[in-house]
Amino acid sequence: MTQGGAARRTVLGAAVLAAGGGMAGLSAGSASAAGGTRAATAAEAAYEADLGRGGGYRDLPVPLVIGHRGACGYRPEHTLGSYQLALDLGADVVEQDLVPTKDGHLVCRHENEIGGTTDVADHPGFASRRTTKSIDGVAVTGWFTEDFTLAELKTLRAKERIPSVRQRNTLYDGRWDVPTFEEVLRWADREGKRRGKRVWLHVETKHPTYFRSLGLGLEEPLAKLLRRYGRDGRGAPLFLQSFEPSSIQRLSRLVSAPRVVLLSAAGTRPWDFEQAKDPRTVSDLVKPEGLKWIAGFAQGIGPTMDLILPRDAAGKLGAPTMLVKDAHAQGLVLHPYTARNENTFLPAEYRKGTDPNAYGDAFGAFKTYFEQGIDGIFTDNADTGLLAAEAFRPGRGR
Repeated sequence: MTQGGAARRTVLGAAVLAAGGGMAGLSAGSASAAGGTRAATAAEAAYEADLGRGGGYRDLPVPLVIGHRGACGYRPEHTLGSYQLALDLGADVVEQDLVPTKDGHLVCRHENEIGGTTDVADHPGFASRRTTKSIDGVAVTGWFTEDFTLAELKTLRAKERIPSVRQRNTLYDGRWDVPTFEEVLRWADREGKRRGKRVWLHVETKHPTYFRSLGLGLEEPLAKLLRRYGRDGRGAPLFLQSFEPSSIQRLSRLVSAPRVVLLSAAGTRPWDFEQAKDPRTVSDLVKPEGLKWIAGFAQGIGPTMDLILPRDAAGKLGAPTMLVKDAHAQGLVLHPYTARNENTFLPAEYRKGTDPNAYGDAFGAFKTYFEQGIDGIFTDNADTGLLAAEAFRPGRGR
């Protein structure tokens, strides 16, 4: 991959932004210009060959660029438009978060509370469903996916979650609905055939202990879908992830796809640990003995970046911890989260100007992150991440 190739993808991404989401037409036109049916057949043949090779996660580029909730720096998160743009911008892997509907369908939302990411508040017929619930010990008020059937949820439209930060993304409010995970699997297969290579996904089970208590366990229906679409084996183009280790352990008994344990702030405890009275915290899990335990049922960890590069009271990066070295010693890959372009999310030394919503020195921050030896990173801005990552990939000078 050359710098020029990445730059061309960036230009394509800018063109797509200006077009307001007309990616399907652009793709169809490109396929036609390239030779129509013959090109499609060649791409599908390449896709079948890639399936046959079945290369696992160790064959992916390092550092890996993971489209966090798609390309949510440019589109409302967890929409097919966001996923498509992440792929078009060059993301190596595209992330989905899964929550259930009342009738047991898995849909893609970062949280089960949907007041901030859909237009549910504009539907008078659903006003009575606004309520307050305790989600993993935290009181949350709003509308929740588990109180809606899939048919009801499909009447809603997605919108930008943080409009005060990403006002331009509000242009796309209402353009997409809430996708089911099965729709995403079908999309990934279509895109794989069109592009001639498998589309990798990074799939998170959200609040699995909470949902299991409601009779809406996530792991079994997820495993069923993975088997149906051929993404359940060791070489499957998919990572499974969760902040609850017990969810990853359960999945390890159902499918063989690679698995990642997500890790929050150092002093916190996973909710399943809270419920099981397990005294360990994330601080324990990032020690060598904790990492060895994780390596018994997972292939990687997804730590918050602060566990690798802690920030001081002023928001500047401090000295790196031993986490990268210790995790690699256990054979675990590291996919930390989350890199974003805006000043408000960047370490203090990489901010530019006084506008918290303006872009800072994101490339400088990415360089520092990649210098730690991480295997991949979640980012809202896949094009920025890809340009930064290319300098660290084999064969490139640093």
